[in-house]
Parts: sequence; C-alpha cells; structure tokens
Amino acid sequence: MSIMGLALKSLKNRRATALLTIFSIAVSVALLLGVERIRVEARNSFTSTVSGTDLIVGARSSSLNLLLYSVFHIGNATNNITWETYQELAGDEAVKWTIPLSLGDSHRGYRVLGTSDAMFSSFQYGDGQSLAFSEGKPFSVLYDAVIGSEVAAKLGYKTGDSVVLSHGVNSDSLQQHDDKPFRISGVLQPTGTPLDKVIMVSLEGIEALHIDWINGAPPIAAFSISAKDTEAMSLQPESITAFLVGLNSRISAFRYQRLVNEYGEEALTAILPGVALGELWQLVGTAESALLAVSGLVVIAGLLGMLTMILSSLGERRREMAVLRAVGARPRHIFTLMVTESVLYAAGGVMLGFTLLYGLLFTLQPIFQLQLGLHLAITPPGEFELILATLVVISAALLGSIPAWRAYKNSLADGLTVRL
Repeated sequence: MSIMGLALKSLKNRRATALLTIFSIAVSVALLLGVERIRVEARNSFTSTVSGTDLIVGARSSSLNLLLYSVFHIGNATNNITWETYQELAGDEAVKWTIPLSLGDSHRGYRVLGTSDAMFSSFQYGDGQSLAFSEGKPFSVLYDAVIGSEVAAKLGYKTGDSVVLSHGVNSDSLQQHDDKPFRISGVLQPTGTPLDKVIMVSLEGIEALHIDWINGAPPIAAFSISAKDTEAMSLQPESITAFLVGLNSRISAFRYQRLVNEYGEEALTAILPGVALGELWQLVGTAESALLAVSGLVVIAGLLGMLTMILSSLGERRREMAVLRAVGARPRHIFTLMVTESVLYAAGGVMLGFTLLYGLLFTLQPIFQLQLGLHLAITPPGEFELILATLVVISAALLGSIPAWRAYKNSLADGLTVRL
C-alpha cells in the first residue's frame, strides 16, 4: 500500500479527531482569506468611486478633507466656491466637462446632493460605468429628486413618492423644508459608491429651498416664498461646495491644477483623485496590516492545534508504528507517513476553508452591498489567495516534521515494550 493510501486509512480510523482538526484549520483559513478578500474589494471600491474624474476642485483645505467631503460625503467643506468663479474655471479651454456639487442638507440621515444634468451624462465609476436607473428618470423640473439604491431600499421609496428635505446634517439641529417637498423622479441602480446613499436634486432646487432663508436662519412666515412662486422664478446658485473636472487631455492636468491653486480671486484647491486616494490608503494601511496579521495568527493557532493533536497521539500510536516497522516499513517511511498526514490535514482544511469562504460570500454579498455599500465580487481565487493557501500547506508540512521526527526516532523495541 502507498504512503498516501496508508495515511488516508490512518485518518479514517481517527475520523472524529481528524475532522475536528480539519474544521479548525478551515475556519482559520476562511478567516484569513475572507479578510484578504474584503481588504482588496474595499480598496477597489474606494479607487473606483471616481474612475472618470481628472480633478476635484474645492475651497482651500487638505487634499484628504476635500476628497472625503466631495466624494464620500464625510465631513464638511471649509468654504464654498462662488458661482462666478466656478463658471470661469469651467470655461477653461482644457476642460471637457464639469459636475458642480452642493452639499449641506439631508433627509433622515442621508445626504442631499445638489448637482446638474452632467452627473448623469459625464460621471463615471468602476470600469468607466455611467449612472443607470432601476426605475424612473433624471430630474427634469424644479422639485424632482433622484435617490440612490440604498435610500430606496432602506426607506421604502419609489418613483412618485414625496420627500421633505432637512436643513443641515446634524440630527440635533435639523429644520424641515416642509413648505417645499420634492417628488422622486428616479431611483439609481446600485453602484457600490457613496451615490447609493444620497438624494440628488438640481442646483436650482437647492437654491429654491433656501431662497427665503437669511444667514442660515429659517424664513419668517410673513416673508416666506411658496414652492409655487419659486417655480416661476429664475433661480441661479450663488455658490457651490465643489466640482468635478474632466479634461480634454490628461496632459493638461498639472497646468489646470496650478491654475486653480494659484487662483487670485478665491483660495481654492485642486486635487488628483488617484493621488488623494493613495494618501487615504496610507493612513488605513496600518489597520489593514494589523487585521491581516491577526488573521495570520489565527491560522498559526489552528496549525499549532494540529501539531498538538498529532504529538499527543504519538503515545497511542507507538504500537501502530512498531507493527509498520515489523512488516518492513523503514524509518523514512514512518517519517513520510506522519508528514503526509499533516499535509492532508492542511489540504483538507484549505479546501473546506475555500468552501466556507464562498458560502459566506454568497450569503453576505447582498448584506454588505446594502448596509455598507461595499460590493464583494465573487470571483475565482486570486494569485495572492492561492499563495496564502499554499503557505498554509507548506507550514503544516514543516510543523508535521516535528512529530514525524519523533516517530522516526522511536525504535522497534521501544514500540513493543510494555510500559508500566
């Protein structure tokens, strides 16, 4: 009988212990591979948020702050950009398109984003994908609103529903714009980006909401302007929060960035999204490494558990080894047998670990998409994942050589000796 066949029969005779060992390794491997998959997909999700944008322009601040509030809607701008400045910079010969962004309002915990039709025609994410609608269409009249997929799923909204926006984003200081409700004209398909969590309205709609507000204070009843009256008015934004820029040629990116940064009328900042995202990942890189290290330690713990089990069973298997020696097995055969068993434990654990991983991916994918806006791609194992799995098997073989060496050193006489 071959060493492999003998190892399989030996494991079969100790199936309960073997299955528990394989399962413990499988859980640790699934955790390690799961952390790696989430790490990669989170990075891909971040980097693909603004795949078609060359520059982001906002008020003077750090590049990370500008990236966070303009793209991920985290935090607030230090200042606004006047409409005149926006029009002047948007009219530069190097500019192909711009998407103005106006933030500041919210609805039941979701940010309201004022923008233009260019959002639906020019904005891209992922691999150059444009925004698409699961139902409805872009806003066409003053009080139309387009909502992200998560907003629709969490709040149960559909096209034709009415929504009342709130002034500000802090829940303890919200004031309702209940005199100017919006009607949902469209629902976006899931994108895996922060746009799944926003309510988009036109810049004119943002202006209409605040036309009778003075210095951030709500209007006095006697001086308020009704929604019907604002529809007949010519509304033009006074300022915006930031704007995205697409250039005719990326070669002109640094020239345009310098033009914005040295703009004399206002203190502005222009950033390259890719560079800013790189800075962001440098900040979270330590946490990434720590999480991966913890997962690695869990795998090591699982392998040490395997080693402990094999070592503890050597006393019980002394006679088994002696019988093998008596029927002609050489010491090297005993050594190879023990190492082979360790490799079988690890290989079985890795295969079961992959099975658990993909089972969890199929189960958690819609939950992560809905709750976190993170799309977990279900793809075949990547090169790094296969390397990790191979390292687990190699580590098991190396650890298995310890009990294998002890078994190798046991003599035939020791195996047949009865110890009192």
